[in-house]
Amino acid sequence: MARSSRNAFFEGIKPFVLLLFFILAASALKAQVRAMTNFDSDWHFIKEDISGAEKPVYNDSKWRILNVPHDWSIEGPYNQTNLTARGGGYLPSGIGWYRKSFSLNESDAGRLHSIEFDGVMANSDVWINGFHLGKRPYGYSSFSYDLTKHLNYGKGKINTIAVKADNTIQPASRYYTGAGIYRHVRLVSVNAVHFSQWGTYITTPLATAQKATVNLKAEVVNSGTQSKEYIVSTTLLDAAGKTVKTQESKQNIAAGATVQFVQEITLNNPQLWDIEVPYLYQAVTKVLSVGTVLDDQTLSFGIRDAKFDSAEGFLLNGKHYKIKGVCLHHDGGAVGAAVPIRVWEQRFKLLKQVGVNGIRTSHNPVAPEFLDLCDRMGFVVMNETFDTWTEAKHNGEMGYNQYWAKWWEQDTRDMVMRDRNHPSVIIYSIGNEIHDNLNDPKGFKMYKDQQDLVHKLDPSRPVTMALFRPAVSKVYTNGFAETMDVVGQNYRENELLAAHEAHPDWKVIGTENTHVLSMWLALRDHPYMSGQFLWTGFDYLGEADWPEITNNQGLFDRAGNWKPAGLQRQSWWSDKPVVHLVRKSDNAGAGTWVANWTPTDFDTYDNAKVQVYSNCEEVELFLNGKTLGVLPKPANDSPREYDVTFEEGTIKVVGKNKGKEVAFEEFKSAGAAAKIILTTDHTTLSSGKGDVTFVYATLVDAKGIPCPNAINLIKFDISGPAIIKAVDNGDILSHELYQASQRFAYNGKVIAIIEAKKGSGKVTVKAESASLQAGMLSLEVEL
Repeated sequence: MARSSRNAFFEGIKPFVLLLFFILAASALKAQVRAMTNFDSDWHFIKEDISGAEKPVYNDSKWRILNVPHDWSIEGPYNQTNLTARGGGYLPSGIGWYRKSFSLNESDAGRLHSIEFDGVMANSDVWINGFHLGKRPYGYSSFSYDLTKHLNYGKGKINTIAVKADNTIQPASRYYTGAGIYRHVRLVSVNAVHFSQWGTYITTPLATAQKATVNLKAEVVNSGTQSKEYIVSTTLLDAAGKTVKTQESKQNIAAGATVQFVQEITLNNPQLWDIEVPYLYQAVTKVLSVGTVLDDQTLSFGIRDAKFDSAEGFLLNGKHYKIKGVCLHHDGGAVGAAVPIRVWEQRFKLLKQVGVNGIRTSHNPVAPEFLDLCDRMGFVVMNETFDTWTEAKHNGEMGYNQYWAKWWEQDTRDMVMRDRNHPSVIIYSIGNEIHDNLNDPKGFKMYKDQQDLVHKLDPSRPVTMALFRPAVSKVYTNGFAETMDVVGQNYRENELLAAHEAHPDWKVIGTENTHVLSMWLALRDHPYMSGQFLWTGFDYLGEADWPEITNNQGLFDRAGNWKPAGLQRQSWWSDKPVVHLVRKSDNAGAGTWVANWTPTDFDTYDNAKVQVYSNCEEVELFLNGKTLGVLPKPANDSPREYDVTFEEGTIKVVGKNKGKEVAFEEFKSAGAAAKIILTTDHTTLSSGKGDVTFVYATLVDAKGIPCPNAINLIKFDISGPAIIKAVDNGDILSHELYQASQRFAYNGKVIAIIEAKKGSGKVTVKAESASLQAGMLSLEVEL
């Protein structure tokens, strides 16, 4: 071949060679950056104490194989003699073991590997290949362990993680905790130079519609043997993934040192995060050396300015908001403590319908994805650490109070560092109704030590705690309250109002409140009251006396059904026109409030006490088409009341503003149950990711009218790539198993929680009951 021909040939293939080079280089660089491997699947589990189960050679082949998150306590059965007793809802306690085996390539030997647990309940011990990594008593804390020095690499080499969760010491809590590896697990692999866990901190000290300052502090660890100059590059992306701005910083990092990089990025005309439009940016941050990416991470954040003011209450981006909040325990009803994110999403949607805009994580750190959802859906959060310090509480005498003195600092540090980039988090609470003496120097110091630590880790947010009977503990008169950033009090709103009147420079908030009208008016009528958190948003497991197994103070029951308290709260908190009708269940004002027009005994029910919850200017009530009168909206938001002579048929209430109908609700008297109707909010599920949907079974009569008094046994059947994960009916007296395919109806309803398996295709759900027409529903599982 002539020289000119050879040159032409090589010139011709050069683009392809360069392309191949860049592809191989990109693959090499990708292989070198942070790898996060989902470790949820294929754990071996047994619910008993096993000697030697931490050893790699132990034979676990006969153990149950399952995926985490997993809560073995919710599997039951209920029993009055269970040691969890009142607080734990009479569900089982004990010891559970988990084991998981995995392998690593020889090429992984030069990297650092750690395992991250989002939460293990409780008193967990973790081993890798027989080496004990550590113990964590507090089941709500996220934690990690470095595995690097104890791993085996190469073909045929196996590594075994063993986890023991010890819940034998009871009663350990005043409310249900669950048991086991009930949150997600991941294996994290990084280079010698990497970002430290939770070491990147993003704040927005200036946040206006015209300009924002994004301050980023990132800790970089050099665990290698060479001192070098490294670059941290940060790219801000908008919600559509478009690059907004990029900034780089350089520093030398000595071998074995950790260095903080500080970047300040200015944005013009930013999108602000708020309750109404929860706009999120992403910060993509990389560590580089000579053009090679050594580590990377992507963090979501919001640009917002949140303030508590002694005169104006709570302001978000300069706008005054009343925090209309609820307290939530961490259980999800029938799924126990291992709550799929879709369950929280469904619950949050219901809370949004009420008008709720705030959540208190009572009384412990929540799963990370819980706060991610709050970020996306626009809730502000009071993020809480503990229910007890050193003093015990009734029905939880053997709980975290035994460990607080040794562990509070680590557990507080881990929560704040993990959660401080969430725009939804606006305030921290470091205790709920603490029984330690707050009227002596020791109590003052315990509070101040915690507050100082939170301020050090996250100076951008205030600290409070849910004070317990301040008049008794003297905290309003002994100088304690003056040390608090925001004074929070449970119940007794008049005490808090009086305290502010005496100390108008105090910032105040109701940390826990009941559903009565006077408590709503305490918030509505006083601008300085930042907000309140109702006890509770949903009924929760535990804290109930047998035969009750669920605390029933929620706006919604355990299965997500509306309760009268929720209907009334919606009339106070919703910005949309609302009208609801309830009646006393028994004749002449006896019984409980119910939302239907079907008495349990038509023959003895003739005097119906009716209330209308509405934010409309006028309401008009009709019975079988005949008006029963028009009532105006009371100035104090109290319900409008009617004394109705019962007639079978249709009762209807209409809400009007400026004479125009804007809302209505009606109920019809039902006959005998004749068929089952199945409905769902989500017809499509994601394959193999723990995705769930709710299927609602409603018993109706021959005319399709819901039968609120029906108690038929409903049996579910399913075909296709999905399982029945749990069933429920919301009945606080029901001791039926949740992990089953049948349940008795309560208030004429049953729910089935359907979980997608691996694979794809059509899923058919069928619900049957003796002598009733069956209901059927189709779902789709997609890859």
